[in-house]
Amino acid sequence: MYRSHNCGELNASHINKEVTLAGWVQKSRDKGFIVWVDLRDRYGITQLVFDEERTSKDMMEQAQNLGREFVIQVKGTVIERASKNPNIPTGDIEILVSELNILNEAKLPPFTIEDKTDGGEDLRMKYRYLDIRRNPVKNNLIFRHKVTQEVRNYLSKEGFIEVETPYLIKSTPEGARDFVVPSRMNEGQFYALPQSPQTFKQLLMVGGMDKYFQIVKCFRDEDLRADRQPEFTQIDCEMAFIEQEDILNAFEGLTRHLLKEVKGIEIDKFPRMQYDDAMRLYGNDKPDIRFGMQFGELNDVAQHKDFGVFNSAELVVGIAVPGGNAYTRKEIDQLIDWVKRPQVGALGMVYCRCNEDGTFKSSVDKFYDNDDLSKWAEVTGAKAGDLICVLSGDKNKVRAQLSALRMELAERLGLRNPEEFAPLWVMDFPLLEWDEETERYHAMHHPFTSPKPGQLELLKTNPGDVKANAYDLVLNGNEIGGGSIRIHDKETQSLMFDYLGFTPEEAKAQFGFLMDAFQYGAPPHGGLAFGLDRLVSILGGQETIRDFIAFPKNNSGRDVMIDAPAPIDDAQLTELSLQLNIKQ
Repeated sequence: MYRSHNCGELNASHINKEVTLAGWVQKSRDKGFIVWVDLRDRYGITQLVFDEERTSKDMMEQAQNLGREFVIQVKGTVIERASKNPNIPTGDIEILVSELNILNEAKLPPFTIEDKTDGGEDLRMKYRYLDIRRNPVKNNLIFRHKVTQEVRNYLSKEGFIEVETPYLIKSTPEGARDFVVPSRMNEGQFYALPQSPQTFKQLLMVGGMDKYFQIVKCFRDEDLRADRQPEFTQIDCEMAFIEQEDILNAFEGLTRHLLKEVKGIEIDKFPRMQYDDAMRLYGNDKPDIRFGMQFGELNDVAQHKDFGVFNSAELVVGIAVPGGNAYTRKEIDQLIDWVKRPQVGALGMVYCRCNEDGTFKSSVDKFYDNDDLSKWAEVTGAKAGDLICVLSGDKNKVRAQLSALRMELAERLGLRNPEEFAPLWVMDFPLLEWDEETERYHAMHHPFTSPKPGQLELLKTNPGDVKANAYDLVLNGNEIGGGSIRIHDKETQSLMFDYLGFTPEEAKAQFGFLMDAFQYGAPPHGGLAFGLDRLVSILGGQETIRDFIAFPKNNSGRDVMIDAPAPIDDAQLTELSLQLNIKQ
């Protein structure tokens, strides 16, 4: 038996008890005649004491030579601690060691294994197994486990059946690039890793499973950022014989359950917003509604003067920054520089101060008088003491730019409290979106999303106006889940493939198995997939999903710990009938 107790459970009730502990040396303090060692495991820290009056000379020497992260086992007696530490559960006691066994020595770690470490992110990712020993990372992984268990418990009680689907599948166009896997046994042919189990969960509905879920790895070969990884985890769900309202109610229930059980927060309302309204009022389809600063469209009150920048713009739009009139000219200039960054892409920003006396002072006073500017304030909802920030240009671009500015300002103003949770359903997305590069429509969600009831005929005349029977669940400005009611008959699915530019032959080659299944009595069905990594990070009060993944990739998609991806040798290439053609 390596241990009778863990390092986080002993207290004053155990005084005089003989115990055995094992763990890592957190740190030691050597006073010559006495040595204190902090022993750490997953559960906490217990202080050990070696005293030359009660400890043998050999063991005293051993204790004095213990290094950080040595793995040791000790036996000893729980005694009352002379100088108590109220900051840890074991702070009332220490262990007078009678036996010390060094299980494994350790090199000096490349960074300190402390809550606040001196190691940068790249270094910690290279030595991730050491980083996991730190409380912040360890606790994030335990938190993820708790969320995952609550998901399984809730869905199981609601009658969902967990079913595994394959990882080696057929490459199908679903929006992002597939990771492909060569097949040695089928020369010249490839599997793909699934971007999602979409078609399989639909086939499970055809198979009569009725309510399915899976916590599943998905793979997309796309450019990365802080909230994306090439492999990520979904809570994937599907239900049969349902309408949209059934789906929304089911997963509002799951979200409420998680917020209550994991965060102790009761949420009653899940507001609903049309996609078009989200874009008009917030500039994106996942608005953070914990704070205001809704967009005010200013075309009608700003394009009647001689200011060419506004007159030539498709959209002039502004937001009212609460208390922003207190900003200095230098601070406003910094905001202007911020929106002109390549990541945002605005050419500039017009601003207007709303003074306490009811007057206005703008950066375009040459063109607009006080009456004009008062109308800007009315449209944006600005009050005395606020600052109006205005951008103009192409409608889609300027909305995205102002959305980025809104979020940046909210961050600076402390309006994005990570312990406040504001869920929102965004509804009725466009079914199709036009791609200028390929000059054809693409599915905004995926090819299996059904149009809103009664809009099927509109596909023939105005395909861009057709709304999807689709919905996203947004939490604190992040999409945590998305789904739709699916197409469940062959004729409608064939029509959808036609509008997406598939020939009948291409549709059959890619999705013939699904079309065939629909001929054998497919029920009406729909579902939703939560992004588990993102959901856990938001519930954990953080922005970056990497912090909640045991072994994440960096922004280049590399695992710097195991050095992957990596070349394979010529023998493997030959066995797989592959030949490299790398452009220099």
